[in-house]
Amino acid sequence: MKKFITLLMSVSLLLALAGCGARSMVVLIPDPDGSVGQVVVANEGGQQILTEANQSVRVTDQKTAPSEVTTLSAEEVRATFSEALAAQPMPPAKFILYFLQGSDQLTAESKAVVPEIIQTIRNRKSTDIVISGHTDTVGAMEYNYRLSLERAKVLYDILVDSGAVPAHITATSHGEGNPLVKTADNVSEPRNRRVEVVIK
Repeated sequence: MKKFITLLMSVSLLLALAGCGARSMVVLIPDPDGSVGQVVVANEGGQQILTEANQSVRVTDQKTAPSEVTTLSAEEVRATFSEALAAQPMPPAKFILYFLQGSDQLTAESKAVVPEIIQTIRNRKSTDIVISGHTDTVGAMEYNYRLSLERAKVLYDILVDSGAVPAHITATSHGEGNPLVKTADNVSEPRNRRVEVVIK
């Protein structure tokens, strides 16, 4: 009888297959964004380091060193770990919307993205939505904090009016802190005049 175990590492998904004879297989799977971390598989007999997508090792017991590193095909990974892969949570969906300078008015391009955000919330039946308001560095810090909060509130109101549950939304203001593009003070940077919406 085989049991599937899924562990979420800090930067990659590690899949381990354990059987009744204390035999295990460890496979390093890329994150949804394609990035791959590193896993050290070690016991009393030695260690192996996995650093590339779909690399794997087998471990038979505590005293025998892990096997040589081999690379599984995508088909082998899917066939072996289909249940564990299907159980993974969906990665968060992230949207960035931009605003006119010194304003809480969305740009025309960003207005066109709003229906996609609303549909994503509905499709996921999301109960965890985070809205973060930001500004560029033009103006006083206190003013920018208030402006970024107003921008977050604009999105909050749009989402609530479209059916999102207010208790499921967290809105925050970063002001000119956490810029997407670092600039000197009093620099107009359109990419920093934004709201980020993360839907889990």
